[in-house]
Amino acid sequence: MERGKMAEAESLETAAEHERILREIESTDTACIGPTLRSVYDGEEHGRFMEKLETRIRNHDREIEKMCNFHYQGFVDSITELLKVRGEAQKLKNQVTDTNRKLQHEGKELVIAMEELKQCRLQQRNISATVDKLMLCLPVLEMYSKLRDQMKTKRHYPALKTLEHLEHTYLPQVSHYRFCKVMVDNIPKLREEIKDVSMSDLKDFLESIRKHSDKIGETAMKQAQQQRNLDNIVLQQPRIGSKRKSKKDVYTIFDTELESTSPKSEQDSGILDVEDEEDDEEVPGAQDLVDFSPVYRCLHIYSVLGARETFENYYRKQRRKQARLVLQPPSNMHETLDGYRKYFNQIVGFFVVEDHILHTTQGLVNRAYIDELWEMALSKTIAALRTHSSYCSDPNLVLDLKNLIVLFADTLQVYGFPVNQLFDMLLEIRDQYSETLLKKWAGIFRNILDSDNYSPIPVTSEEMYKKVVGQFPFQDTELEKQPFPKKFPFSEFVPKVYNQIKEFIYACLKFSEDLHLSSTEVDDMIRKSTNLLLTRTLSNSLQNVIKRKNIGLTELVQIIINTTHLEKSCKYLEEFITNITNVLPETVHTTKLYGTTTFKDARHAAEEEIYTNLNQKIDQFLQLADYDWMTGDLGNKASDYLIDLIAFLRSTFAVFTHLPGKVAQTACMSACKHLATSLMQLLLEAEVRQLTLGALQQFNLDVRECEQFARSGPVPGFQEDTLQLAFIDLRQLLDLFIQWDWSTYLADYGQPNCKYLRVNPVTALTLLEKMKDTSRKNNMFAQFRKNERDKQKLIDTVAKQLRGLISSHHS
Repeated sequence: MERGKMAEAESLETAAEHERILREIESTDTACIGPTLRSVYDGEEHGRFMEKLETRIRNHDREIEKMCNFHYQGFVDSITELLKVRGEAQKLKNQVTDTNRKLQHEGKELVIAMEELKQCRLQQRNISATVDKLMLCLPVLEMYSKLRDQMKTKRHYPALKTLEHLEHTYLPQVSHYRFCKVMVDNIPKLREEIKDVSMSDLKDFLESIRKHSDKIGETAMKQAQQQRNLDNIVLQQPRIGSKRKSKKDVYTIFDTELESTSPKSEQDSGILDVEDEEDDEEVPGAQDLVDFSPVYRCLHIYSVLGARETFENYYRKQRRKQARLVLQPPSNMHETLDGYRKYFNQIVGFFVVEDHILHTTQGLVNRAYIDELWEMALSKTIAALRTHSSYCSDPNLVLDLKNLIVLFADTLQVYGFPVNQLFDMLLEIRDQYSETLLKKWAGIFRNILDSDNYSPIPVTSEEMYKKVVGQFPFQDTELEKQPFPKKFPFSEFVPKVYNQIKEFIYACLKFSEDLHLSSTEVDDMIRKSTNLLLTRTLSNSLQNVIKRKNIGLTELVQIIINTTHLEKSCKYLEEFITNITNVLPETVHTTKLYGTTTFKDARHAAEEEIYTNLNQKIDQFLQLADYDWMTGDLGNKASDYLIDLIAFLRSTFAVFTHLPGKVAQTACMSACKHLATSLMQLLLEAEVRQLTLGALQQFNLDVRECEQFARSGPVPGFQEDTLQLAFIDLRQLLDLFIQWDWSTYLADYGQPNCKYLRVNPVTALTLLEKMKDTSRKNNMFAQFRKNERDKQKLIDTVAKQLRGLISSHHS
């Protein structure tokens, strides 16, 4: 029973499932029926499902049949109408075919026109597309053409900018075209070409400024000279407006020039054409002569190309090479001032350019680089000046060189370069200048002294008198009272030498100008140089004149008088130096002039030369002496040679009236002593082996003549018998022999008040021996005469006693 209920339940479930599947098949799209059918075949009730399906199909067929039966009449009617329509449709078809044939025939031209229109439309579209593409390409081509034009006209910096725009803005829009690819490939080459061309322009610029450095420097130094002249004028009158541009103004002009010429400037010349007009009131600025645009352009180009450091290194390296060339002086620079001027112009021109580059570019050169170049230039310039200036022997050239160096230093100082070492070096050149001045003045003094007549200056009018007094500070009340014509005591070389000393001082002062020295330093320099002139140059010139072989006593006397007046003028030279330096002599460390010493030394040398000259003249007269030492005759007058000698001495000492008293007295005393000594030597010389009493008598007459000359007072100022003392030795010796007063001599010898105090026993013995030999030889029979024999014994006795005195004196 339960099994039957279970089968019945399963049967109901199966029937319900089949019903569901059938509904699903009816309602589901045929494309999706597969899964539904699969569920049927997966079950076990396939047969029953087929039965159900057949039953359902039969039910649907019956419904279809019912529906068809219901609508059959309508269907028949429709078929009938369709048949009618078919006939009408055939007619319509025939009409349409005919119409189509006619239309095809009539529309054939239209089709052709339409095809042509289609092609036109296609061409129009292509043209439009081409125009659009060309509009994209045209700016590229225009930019490329512009690039070529800019390169052709050497506008390299604009060309580089154009190349940048072309590469980054225009070419990316048309990069798929082949010509664009060619352009892209050429861009690096164009950059290199621009780089090379700009570098070539830079090389041309560097070569140009190297050649024209002297012109640039000359202009800069003219500016400095103008400014200095203007400053000197301003010191004398109220400041007035100057047309000269300041350094800042010049740089402002160059900044404007940079904006207007770089990078669009079409000029690449390194040096602008500026006519040199010497008469213009305003000298063009040194930088106005130079077009720096090649440097600026090349710098910008290399900066844009990322090679600025390469450019900076190249520029500095080339300028260093040029600096070494500029600093190499020509071998003959010392011969003319133009050689020095050209050398300085080149150096100034070089550093003017570098200073402008420093201030108008950012980092192309820096202060350290400029300072390094300047240190090198300074050392080489100073070394060159020391070497070449040492060859210079013309003080005028040395002075011009100094002025040129000062202008050179002032010019560079305007541009901020330190020039203290140049002024220190000028102090060295100052010493050389002093030496050249001393050599020049040595020649001047030599000419003055050689051309002088060594005679007092005669004046015949008041005008001539004032002219001499105006040249030399001389005051003499007695001379002023004398009537014309009259004479100054000194010769012409006194005012000439005095004026030349002043000229020398002026020459020294000229060198000290513009050296930025204090008044004390200038005064010290002038005084030291003047002292050298006095103590060395003038002193040597005077000494050379004094030591000349043919110098006469008159000239020597005049030299003494001249040096005396020059010595007195030294105080006026001191005042002269004080007036031009405004430094009082009482100032501490002020150097004193040594002129007094110089002229005293010269005077003393002249005095000594007078003494020597007098003695030489006396010796010349004594050489004329011709004594007959064996004569027995007694003379009654002095020898002729001695009379002439005395006359010469009288005339000579008469010239000594203008000499200082002591000089004349010393000269006279020296002459008398030398004469006495020479006469004594003449009497005692070895060649005179024998002499007679008669010869002594003649010699005594000559000595008396000398004593008479001494008593006559040839030179005033001697006390009584002072000059006669020069002959006292001769007088006592001759008195002893002529009077034969040996007993008194031998008895009083050695006493302070003895009569023959000045007679030396050796001298007496020598002379006695000569008389003894004479007595023996001339009186061979004297031994047979008692008087002669006694006299000979006396001579022998006296000689023996004299030898005793001599031996006792030596012991």
